[in-house]
Amino acid sequence: MELPTPTPEDLQRKLYFLMEQLQQMASELPPKYQMRLPYELLSGLANCLLNDTIFEIVKGLMEIQHVTEKHLFQQRLQLINQHRIEITQVLSKLVTDEEKETVKQSLFLKHKEQLKQQDTKLVLQLDQKVADQQSILEKAGVPGFYVTNNPIDIQVQMRLCDFIIRLSKMEVPRY
Repeated sequence: MELPTPTPEDLQRKLYFLMEQLQQMASELPPKYQMRLPYELLSGLANCLLNDTIFEIVKGLMEIQHVTEKHLFQQRLQLINQHRIEITQVLSKLVTDEEKETVKQSLFLKHKEQLKQQDTKLVLQLDQKVADQQSILEKAGVPGFYVTNNPIDIQVQMRLCDFIIRLSKMEVPRY
């Protein structure tokens, strides 16, 4: 069954609703973010959200991010578990407490460095995921999205994604 084509009045009602909601959400943010969300940006976002495709893109990106974060966390836990196993195996072969303490300290330093390297690698992967998401949303024409590593800009983009997700859960007037 085909949905009826929305009338200009229907689209106008939806646009007003989206704009009102976005302005309300923006007004709840700290001032340092509010000033980065001018009326023109919110208006452009509301217009962009008239097409439900953007909601689906953001939901998909969020699901991919959750899977990625879970996978990276599992990698980290796996390394920590390997370290525990290595300590247990090595210490079981030693006799004196002095040997055990010396080896334990040596392994601790080695493991600390390995974990630091692993964490650096994981952060780089997450940074790449953020850049991919920014690029996808920019190509989809979502206002406020562009590839950046500026922490404030990323925070603003995270707020915009939150707005989109919150709007996707609302009963938006249908045409």
